[in-house]
Amino acid sequence: MFPAFAGLASLLLPAAPRCPAKPASFSTADRQSRYHQATDAFQKILQQEGVLSLWNGTLPSLLLVFNPAIQFMFYEGLKRQLLRQQAELSSFQVFVIGAIAKAIATAVTYPLQTVQSVLRFGHERLNPDKRTLGSLFSVISLLKQRIRRLGFLGLYKGLEAKLLQTVLTAALMFLVYEKLTTLTFQFMALKV
Repeated sequence: MFPAFAGLASLLLPAAPRCPAKPASFSTADRQSRYHQATDAFQKILQQEGVLSLWNGTLPSLLLVFNPAIQFMFYEGLKRQLLRQQAELSSFQVFVIGAIAKAIATAVTYPLQTVQSVLRFGHERLNPDKRTLGSLFSVISLLKQRIRRLGFLGLYKGLEAKLLQTVLTAALMFLVYEKLTTLTFQFMALKV
């Protein structure tokens, strides 16, 4: 129960990367700013961008909890399909269905991941109306803007790099998970 609260708190509390503990220099195309400490960064963000900017990207983050849900749903579905045809899965099969499941989950949620990045880091030039960023309106607006500029496939620009980053890791994770589960049940003398 505690991890759920910790995860929710880390999401809803102002993002730590926006308030560095040691001096850091951040620049955008429009301005150069220097934060000397966390309180200085916090104060400048409040003055320049407003209190709601501390939660930029929160809505896409909340929506992105669907990524692991989709991943596990496809993994378990593919696993069940294979287990109907055979008694046990090979390590290669576990690795492949883990990779497929993560690729599907990433492809489905990737447009939200790009919107989340824009809301957190590149928001000033994309928000001429000074509306509250992170709202549902902003998410939909940024998705529409990207489609207008780059076409529907523009929602998936950079997907290849994201797939390279996540698919192998997820496939290995599922492989280790299945092996550890099998070993644990064997150790406990339970049938899998």
